[in-house]
Amino acid sequence: MGFYYGAILPAGRPLPAAPPRLSPAGALRFLDRPCGRLGGGAFAPPPLSYTRRCLTAIANAGDKRSEGEVSGDSPLFLNSDDDEKQAIVVARKMEERCFAGTPYIPVYVMLPLDVINDHGKLANPEILIEQLRALKSIKVDGVMIDCWWGIVEDSAPRVYNWDGYRHLFQIVRQLKLKLQVVMSFHECGGNVGDDVWIPLPHWVIEIGNSNPDIYFTDRAGRRNTECLSWGIDRKRVLRGRTAVEVYFDYMRSFRVEFDEFFEDGTISEIQIGLGPCGELRYPSYPAKHGWKYPGIGEFQCYDAYLLQSLEEAAKARGHPLLGKVPQNSGSYNSQPHETGFFRDGGDYDNSYGRFFLGWYSKVLVDHGDLVVSLAKLAFEGSCIAAKISGVHWWYKTASHAAELTAGFYNPCNRDGYAPIASMLKKHGATLNFTCVELRTLDQHVDFPEAMADPEGLVWQMQPYYQVLNAAWDVSVPMASENALPCYDRDDYNKILDNAKPLSDPDGRHLSTFTYLRLNPVLMYAHNFKEFGRFVQRMHGEWVPIAG
Repeated sequence: MGFYYGAILPAGRPLPAAPPRLSPAGALRFLDRPCGRLGGGAFAPPPLSYTRRCLTAIANAGDKRSEGEVSGDSPLFLNSDDDEKQAIVVARKMEERCFAGTPYIPVYVMLPLDVINDHGKLANPEILIEQLRALKSIKVDGVMIDCWWGIVEDSAPRVYNWDGYRHLFQIVRQLKLKLQVVMSFHECGGNVGDDVWIPLPHWVIEIGNSNPDIYFTDRAGRRNTECLSWGIDRKRVLRGRTAVEVYFDYMRSFRVEFDEFFEDGTISEIQIGLGPCGELRYPSYPAKHGWKYPGIGEFQCYDAYLLQSLEEAAKARGHPLLGKVPQNSGSYNSQPHETGFFRDGGDYDNSYGRFFLGWYSKVLVDHGDLVVSLAKLAFEGSCIAAKISGVHWWYKTASHAAELTAGFYNPCNRDGYAPIASMLKKHGATLNFTCVELRTLDQHVDFPEAMADPEGLVWQMQPYYQVLNAAWDVSVPMASENALPCYDRDDYNKILDNAKPLSDPDGRHLSTFTYLRLNPVLMYAHNFKEFGRFVQRMHGEWVPIAG
């Protein structure tokens, strides 16, 4: 099986005479990377059933396309040799729903993580233009781009370099695509699949060298430099500014710099980075600290500022002795039943556990509330979104341990997502939720010990399409994205079923869907044709069920 894993060449450039070949096992290394570059580096083998669905080889496109569309034999689409034609392996057959006439859900595609290089310049613009034209040809609505804090404000406080982003935005506007822009206040690198390294700004790292408590910290004292601790949200430790003041200044600079793109509607949404990977959660399962799926993770509140906050909360409660972090909660790769805190009947559900988890989750909600409120001020009149991670492992246990360490106080006897949904409702923000393509059955086959239930978790989130207040019904728009790369119809069908749930009597649906991520494998002829079919169905268009 042959795979080409270099850059996609624009039309008019010759393809390499002999593309590199990988063994099937080697090919998986490149197929399952979440970022835009398919390169080497450490990786985690994907689940077996997922692997079976994603093992692909490229068949020459035999379909005839209408004039003006990108054709399957374009140099943009890389096909395998004629004698090696293969199709995507689909593990199971599902009866497809017809989505003709259903609501139009805009589809966006995430751009590669390194589309803006370390010098703040647009990387490989010619190649990107060809890729964007291809996306436009199948009616993709727009693209999502990370605006990296570590690139834009790298040299000095309040010195911003937006040059590469302006170049990119101009290209996107010329092609009449829309933009979802992420305010990425986190580091890129250090997690499973990362092969792009974008640290926090150098001046922030210099502060961290002398004051490491600005970072989240685990029980062993290991600092996580992926993002700043929420304990310094209101502490003037960043050269006279608090963390939230730094975030606000950055967002305000972006709004002023790109005013024309807001005014003409090119920028359709701003997603606010609220933690690691841009998600509102604690960095409780960092691969760089040894975490492996399906470990429960660890509490991340051992920096001086969060420990002080915990102590003050205990004193305010009238019980100073409660101001301690649980000591019987295991380690990153523990399982719930191995710990005194998370086991059935464990300390998570006694008075001490409820106090600690209530404080831990409140810090998360308060951080989101503060930063989103400032974002609404900076981007007045614009659509704002916040991303929530789908921590689905150990969902079928009583404690939901992995969710608890991530800051979601969601054991079986409590709804931990209601406070987050209510907070976003207050600000009129969209909730962006992941893992809509995952299946509980797959998780049981691949990791039966994980007691995972991604479908249960997704459906728990469904009621928060609409949060009621005393006077009127107010909807909380809900968007989503896939957690892992997907290229086949089976995964797309699962996304569609969650995007437009058949069983919802009120006909509620996602506001947008963002595909993870633009990469060479997506651009293979068969994969791209399948993705185009998915876009049509998300738009409510009729497509043939078979074929």
